[in-house]
Amino acid sequence: MTSPPVRIAMWSGPRNISTAMMRSFGSRDDCAVTDEPFYGAFLQKTGSRQPMADQIIAAMDVDWTSVADSMRGPVPDGKAIWYQKHMPHHMVDEVSITDFPNHRHAFLIRDPDHVVASYAAKHVEVTPDDLGYERQLTYIDHAAQLTGKAPIILDSADIVLDPENHLKALCAALEIDWDPAMLSWKAGGRETDGIWASHWYNRVVETTTFGEPKNGTPMLTQAQQKVADQCRLFYNQMSEHRIKTL
Repeated sequence: MTSPPVRIAMWSGPRNISTAMMRSFGSRDDCAVTDEPFYGAFLQKTGSRQPMADQIIAAMDVDWTSVADSMRGPVPDGKAIWYQKHMPHHMVDEVSITDFPNHRHAFLIRDPDHVVASYAAKHVEVTPDDLGYERQLTYIDHAAQLTGKAPIILDSADIVLDPENHLKALCAALEIDWDPAMLSWKAGGRETDGIWASHWYNRVVETTTFGEPKNGTPMLTQAQQKVADQCRLFYNQMSEHRIKTL
C-alpha cells in the first residue's frame, strides 16, 4: 500500500532564509514546493501596498478557501513530500493553521534586529504586524495542541551556522528521511518561485547553499529599533524551544 504524502507547512517570518529553506527542500527528488500561496489573498484582503502588489494579486488565486483546499489537495507531480512555505502574517482571514490538521507544522524564526535590517536594505518600511512574530507564537501554541507534541522550531542563525546537523534534526522531527541533497542547489530562479521573486530574491537566486553566518548586531535607526524591540518578546519565547544540536 502506498503511503499518503507528507505535507509540511513551514511557518516563517519574512527575510528569514525562508526561500533558502524552500531551495533546500526543493533539491530533494521526492519533494514538491509551494511559495507563499496565501500572499495574493493577503494583499487583496488588506490592501497593503507592498512591492508588486497589483501583479501578485493578478497572478494568484486570491480566494482563501480555494487556496486552503489546494494546499490540502493533490501534491504537485505526485511527489511523496510537499513543502509549503507559509507566512503567519499573511493569515488575516478565517483560514488559519487550524485548517491544516494533517500537515506537519514547523516554524522558522530569526532575531528581529536582523529581520528589520534586511527589510531596511530593501528600502521598505516595516511594522511589527508585517513581521508576524505574535501570530507565529500563537500558531506554535495551536500546532502543539493539534499534535500533542512539542513544536518544531528552528532559528535561521543556527541553520546557517550548522546546516547539516540542523537539517538532519528537522527531518527527524518531521519524520522524513534525511537527504544530503538538501545542503546545496543550483543557482538561478525556479518556476515554483512567486512572481515577487524579481524584487525579493535577487540574492537567493545567486546562491548554491546556505550563506555565511552574520556577525554582530546590525545598526538600526531609532524607529527601526523600536519595531525590532516590539517583536523581541515573542521571538525570545519561541527561541527558548528551538531545536538545538549541541
